[in-house]
Amino acid sequence: MGISLSALFQAIAQAKDEQELRQPIMAKIGNYFVAKRWGLFFFDQLPAINEHTPAMIKLALSLDHNPILRYVVQRHAAVHDEVMLLPGVWQRICPRTDHGHVMLGPIVSDSQLMGGIAFTRHRYDQAFNADNLADINALCLHLSIKITVLRSKPFVFRMNCFNITPREAEIAELVARGFTNAKIGATLWITENSVKQALKRMFRKLEVSSRAEMVAKLCLREDSSIINN
Repeated sequence: MGISLSALFQAIAQAKDEQELRQPIMAKIGNYFVAKRWGLFFFDQLPAINEHTPAMIKLALSLDHNPILRYVVQRHAAVHDEVMLLPGVWQRICPRTDHGHVMLGPIVSDSQLMGGIAFTRHRYDQAFNADNLADINALCLHLSIKITVLRSKPFVFRMNCFNITPREAEIAELVARGFTNAKIGATLWITENSVKQALKRMFRKLEVSSRAEMVAKLCLREDSSIINN
């Protein structure tokens, strides 16, 4: 017997951080939906689109090409391919056999769409249905609340940790709360470019290459300092 929806709600509520939500909780949710692939993503953590980005990724993140993503972005509501497309049409849009059926749900905080959860099935598997859609809507509600709570917690670390300056500490806290560069700049009354340059310096100090890595490393250092003290 598989895990129940109520057990998933409880697991989400008890998660200690976003990494636990990504794994193992998302794995449990993926199994619940009998999905081939699954993932929890945030728009501010997606890689920048440039000339080196694979064509398939560009198409997947294109609102013009991907009607499923466009539906979620416009409506902040969950959807699967056969809600809005005739059977088989999605498979012409996305040729991957393990993405033969797709279902996407929104993660929302402060009325803003911040990310989502996605599930796919093999093209020869059963399509997602109305019950799956009702369940993903319920799960998205619990995930949205949990992520908002996690990101509202103060992000605290010692100022001398990795030679982080007070201004960089402010920026790191806002990154940990999910703020975009533009929103960080507006909050701290500095330009968006100043935020970008500060993040570059912090990446070099911490020897990381992404915002998520930066937050994880600072959190880990702070947790270690508490334990060791």
